[in-house]
Amino acid sequence: MQINIPLKQVIDNSYDITIDALPTMHFETKVAIVTNPKIAGLHLAHLLGKLSAKELYIITIPDGEHYKTQESIDTILESLFNHRFNRKSLLVAFGGGVIGDMSGYAASIYQRGIDFIQIPTTLLSQVDASVGGKTGINNAYGKNLIGAFHQPKAVYIDSYFLTTLPSRELGAGIAEIVKMAVTFSKDFFFFLENADITNPDILQEIIKQAVLIKADVVAKDEKEHGLRAALNYGHTFGHVIENETKYKTFLHGEAVAIGMVMANEMAVEMGFMKQEDALRVQSLLERVTLPTTYSIKNINAFYEAFFLDKKSADSKLTFILPLGIGDVTITDEISKEVVLKVLCKFGEVS
Repeated sequence: MQINIPLKQVIDNSYDITIDALPTMHFETKVAIVTNPKIAGLHLAHLLGKLSAKELYIITIPDGEHYKTQESIDTILESLFNHRFNRKSLLVAFGGGVIGDMSGYAASIYQRGIDFIQIPTTLLSQVDASVGGKTGINNAYGKNLIGAFHQPKAVYIDSYFLTTLPSRELGAGIAEIVKMAVTFSKDFFFFLENADITNPDILQEIIKQAVLIKADVVAKDEKEHGLRAALNYGHTFGHVIENETKYKTFLHGEAVAIGMVMANEMAVEMGFMKQEDALRVQSLLERVTLPTTYSIKNINAFYEAFFLDKKSADSKLTFILPLGIGDVTITDEISKEVVLKVLCKFGEVS
């Protein structure tokens, strides 16, 4: 006997991304703002001048990628339970990608899902992490291996918050922007090569173009079954680097920058990319003072860590490799010999 449960339906997860000054918002429900001490000290007063609610609470999580853990999620959930949040309540992610990822994940599992909105305060989170509904935490096995797709109800991108952004954080955001240009837009890459990111108007245009690319990809492939995986260019290598260095040496965007250089080296080795194009990408990354080198201490351990990547299946590794500038391929046909040959260029076999 078979009993069918017909659950096929269309769910509208559409939402708006506002790139402008933060509007005034009022919510007739309980709201919790999730942030960290650094952002709270710099910008919480500004946000509270724009946002009000029936009941408003602040949840503060320590700053840093190494706090993107189940313990931090438990802190958020405990506060929601203590204040008797319900399914009509709302979380506000107010910070960078770490805060956004954790807030979204907590929202996805609290009472099986409540709404949240993103108010990103770093360039990286404005152009990438806040858009697309990827949420999650890290564990001992790797980055973002625990999580859920949970789309925000809205994203508010205000360049005002970038006025206090340290230069390293700005560069980390540029890395994600370069990633989008290399994979999807040759014209955008050419624009970035000559752009003055210190000019606020130019930076605003860069943010807009990057968000347009990300939004288009997410709309076509919300849950990363194909096209969206291309946005992980540089991340397969970068996540291993972050895990090896315990998330304390590099910002996420910095690790991605190194990962792109490594991916480009593999693409050149495979004949997908010309050496001159790989050097152009590296030059652009270095122009915004991003790191592009890394010394692998144990080649074999680095290789084995690839198998924890979410894109890999069974015994096959999946790599996102550029086809020149402005195009990309997703392949699981790279031999172990080629992978090790490329890794050896960044270290020595133990």
